[in-house]
Amino acid sequence: MRELNQSKTPIIVFDKKLEKFRGKVLFPKKLERANEILAKSVLPKK
Repeated sequence: MRELNQSKTPIIVFDKKLEKFRGKVLFPKKLERANEILAKSVLPKK
């Protein structure tokens, strides 16, 4: 436990059960809408 508190980099543990979702689109309508919004958006000028 002491190593976790002194570590500068975060330690992340992934649940192996999530691998079944890799490469799948879970919400196709929301993804489509988000892509439309991003295509129409303009980045702010510096």
